[in-house]
Amino acid sequence: MSDTTSRTITLTVPGMGSDHCAGIVRETLQRLDGVEEIQTNIASHRVRVSVEEDSGPDGEALKQAIEGAGYDVKAVRGDATQRKIRLNVPGMGSDHCAGIVRKTLERQEGVEGVQTNIASHRVTVTLGKGGPDGDALKQAVEGAGYDVKGVHDESDAEGDDDSQIEKDYLQEARKRLIIAAVPTTLIMILMMPHMFWQPIPGYLAIIAVLAFPVVFLYGGAATHKASWRSLKNGTFNMDVLISMGSLPPYLLGLLGFFFPMTSFIEMAATIMTFHLVGRYLEAMAKGRASEAIRRMMDMSAKTARVDRDGEEVEVPVKELTPGDIMIVRPGDKIPTDGKVVEGESHLDESIATGESVPVYKSEGDSVIGATINKEGRLRVEATRVGGDTFLSQVVKLIDEAQGSRVPIQEFADRMTGRFVPAVLVIALASFLAWLLAGDALRPILEWGANFLPWVDPTAPTPILAILAAIAVLVIACPCALGLATPTALMVGSGIGAERGILIRSGEAIQTFKDIKVIVLDKTGTITRGEPKLTDIVPVEGVEEKRLLTLAASVEDASEHPIARAIVEGAKEREVSPERVSDFKSTGARGVSGKVGEETVLIGNRRLLEEEGVSGLDALEEAKQELEEKGRTVVIVAADGQVVGLVAVADTLKEKSKDAIRGMHDLGLHVVMITGDNERAARAVAEEVGIDEVQAEVLPDGKVDAIKKLQEKHGDHVAMVGDGINDAPALTQANVGIAIGAGADVAIEAADVTLVRGELTAVVDAMHLSKATFGKIVQNLIWASGYNLAAIPIAAAGLLHPMIGVIAMTASSLSVIGNSLLLKRRYTREQPSGEQS
Repeated sequence: MSDTTSRTITLTVPGMGSDHCAGIVRETLQRLDGVEEIQTNIASHRVRVSVEEDSGPDGEALKQAIEGAGYDVKAVRGDATQRKIRLNVPGMGSDHCAGIVRKTLERQEGVEGVQTNIASHRVTVTLGKGGPDGDALKQAVEGAGYDVKGVHDESDAEGDDDSQIEKDYLQEARKRLIIAAVPTTLIMILMMPHMFWQPIPGYLAIIAVLAFPVVFLYGGAATHKASWRSLKNGTFNMDVLISMGSLPPYLLGLLGFFFPMTSFIEMAATIMTFHLVGRYLEAMAKGRASEAIRRMMDMSAKTARVDRDGEEVEVPVKELTPGDIMIVRPGDKIPTDGKVVEGESHLDESIATGESVPVYKSEGDSVIGATINKEGRLRVEATRVGGDTFLSQVVKLIDEAQGSRVPIQEFADRMTGRFVPAVLVIALASFLAWLLAGDALRPILEWGANFLPWVDPTAPTPILAILAAIAVLVIACPCALGLATPTALMVGSGIGAERGILIRSGEAIQTFKDIKVIVLDKTGTITRGEPKLTDIVPVEGVEEKRLLTLAASVEDASEHPIARAIVEGAKEREVSPERVSDFKSTGARGVSGKVGEETVLIGNRRLLEEEGVSGLDALEEAKQELEEKGRTVVIVAADGQVVGLVAVADTLKEKSKDAIRGMHDLGLHVVMITGDNERAARAVAEEVGIDEVQAEVLPDGKVDAIKKLQEKHGDHVAMVGDGINDAPALTQANVGIAIGAGADVAIEAADVTLVRGELTAVVDAMHLSKATFGKIVQNLIWASGYNLAAIPIAAAGLLHPMIGVIAMTASSLSVIGNSLLLKRRYTREQPSGEQS
């Protein structure tokens, strides 16, 4: 194992629009020495490259390699040569102060640029390789007489910049399209009368001039430049096919100035224009497919009201630090993750959990950034900021999922890796076949002319050869095949995030569909994980309210979980504890105290027998029945006489029964593994309909239990747990599902994290994964079937190149459109656990 350390460099490549393109980028970067790992994500157009710290290439070398493969790089981050650090300097209140700060920082070795903003009191420092860290910069500024209140490394702040890069790319694609579409439209208008009614004088010269900017200048220049770089690099992208489909027709068309022949210039302009139409529409449609991350980031608050020395000050959220006290008014968004220190309210947490019912929050409760305060005024202490917040972690998880690989994708990778060279060979073979054996092949055209108006069996053989070769080049569409998997993942992961379902990888989606056994932890998964008062059984002649008053009054002086459950249960029933004196605790057996003039004793039967309490036998049958249901029972006596018993239990979550019913509807065998005793476990299992129970299993024994289930049922076992105590078992399972809550969402052991703590989310996740994988399969079948059918038709001369380029565009858009249909099946209003 190598001892070398590595660093990660992230590059933004807007033109990397499909897995075919991503494969070319990966192949190019893998040739560089010192590159350890490459992850591509066509949804965000990012390439993450892990390189050796000392001997690996820097960001500039990676950028040059990718551009050499034919793709422009718009941003490089994470490289030591690209670091940016932002300082917050409140005392920098004038240009004079800013000048002092600039000069101070510019003296530091490794500082390449300094930007100051006295309005926001920010200083942004660009650092070269080996430049100082944030602490050194802070010391320098403070040495110049100015306090520094915040230091932020901006090297990984990708979201805002990438969003602008995407907008710029779409704008540029639109501009290229307009510049190409206007001349091409004029060419089409002129072509119709010239061909069918009246020849236009100087027609060839007119269309040659009109088509020149389309094919060679702003319209097609970027395509040809990318093709040339791709060919030099030894890789073949889609631009190569378009260049070879548009340049030869234009150049051949110029021969019409010297020889009488059919013009191909119209075809060249049309092919390039439709290619640019396709690029623009793909960018827009793919933007819709991957909008989940942008929408979630847009939902976050941009500013926060902060208590600074007793005054409310509005600051950008980026400048918050842990410990800041934020003031959140009704209707405001929570600026960042935090803890309520004052006030109470209901919060709309639908952005995090997908649940529209507001959640009550009061002092001590955790809150999630970007959730909405519905009515009360809150003071919230910031606990997590920047990349540590719930929202940032969700975005990271979605990004990982969209950039991950699905095992079925290996098929597409093998096809697209050899696709363009194969198309070039087929195009050349088609050209030679028609050129050398055109007469023998003409019967195909004579047959096709009966129903295809663009087929001309009487055309000269060289023309037929050129048309067939160009048609093969432009009909071939590796983009459709390369978009099949990632677009479905984009849409599926985005829908999941909106519903509180975070799927970390494409592999989990494929594995999920084959799950046969689902293992559930009991406490915190099926049940709430906290005891609750469930039963009150007074003896004959005693009122229920009196029994509960006595029990709650004494237990109110105890901090034991059972005691707190009794007290909270009494308050829910509008029974208030009374003042207690002479309180005593006997450890695990019980408690005692005086309520008014009565001496109250609460505990187990053994304690009460030792104290000489009478009337215990009258409650024995009720006690046993409750214990058989898994309840914990305590007996209450007053002045030596039993008055009744109360029972507490870890109650079921509201939707556990519905969830397990949904799992059975999916054909799953449901197993509960718990550390609780057999009787309590069986009681819960019978109540919710569990198929198999394994009780009294210690945390380290859960892994062995999962292994045994895998031996029995094969590699089709999923485990649902809280993601912390169950981490080893979640890792052992074929699919680990962590039920999280709020900000505790980034659980590394799990393949799937469910933000809302209800099991119905598991059923939702299974339906979503099945639907997403189904879309992947549909897309792959369509894209591969399209190419297998279209290329032979083109080679046979039955497909006009202009029809072919339109069909090529339609193929890519149909794959994206099919993926977007997932959104119609899953809306936020859909009831949890149901498949639409």
